[in-house]
Amino acid sequence: MPRVLTLLLDGEEVPVVPVRIDREKLYGTVEIEAFDEKGKPAEIKILAADGKTLIDKGGTALATVDQDGNSVDRRNLTPVDSDGEEVETVESSFNTPNPLKKTTPEDYLSTLVKSVYILTPPEGEDIEFLQDHLDSGQIYNFPFSWRGGVEYDNAFVLGSRSNAFMVVGKPADLQFVRLNQEAVLDSVEEKEISADEIDFETL
Repeated sequence: MPRVLTLLLDGEEVPVVPVRIDREKLYGTVEIEAFDEKGKPAEIKILAADGKTLIDKGGTALATVDQDGNSVDRRNLTPVDSDGEEVETVESSFNTPNPLKKTTPEDYLSTLVKSVYILTPPEGEDIEFLQDHLDSGQIYNFPFSWRGGVEYDNAFVLGSRSNAFMVVGKPADLQFVRLNQEAVLDSVEEKEISADEIDFETL
């Protein structure tokens, strides 16, 4: 069953169903098939740490373990920052109405896009109220998290009377320069190592 996201616009709740726009549906896909000298399809296998065991695709998985190597349920983990302080988690945006705030094209264009959704109405409803607002060219945004976690993404709502879209991403750290102006890159100076200091431990 599709998940319904509630947007709050001018005091009115607008329920929408976000449907992800898949790049494969837009541009198609290319599959590369490999065959051995006998014409049999080649398969990807993983070489185990022992250097001789071959593992079929899908035969490995990621696991979370403690310092003793015991399996840990991810639900029992507590996120912390670099100082070891507990990070306050955020809930899923599907659990509460999400107030839309007006934003600028500059904020939207300064976003590193992660995913794009087309907003469709739930069965038996319409989203004309939202589409009418978007038809003027106004862009809205709100903090968005699909499942909940440690932080929100930025979600932008834009479109027209025909289609409404939600674009999700993170702010980009952009530096603007004028024509013929040199850009300065932030870098950390590293200590020079002379030839005499190079040994096998360094390598």
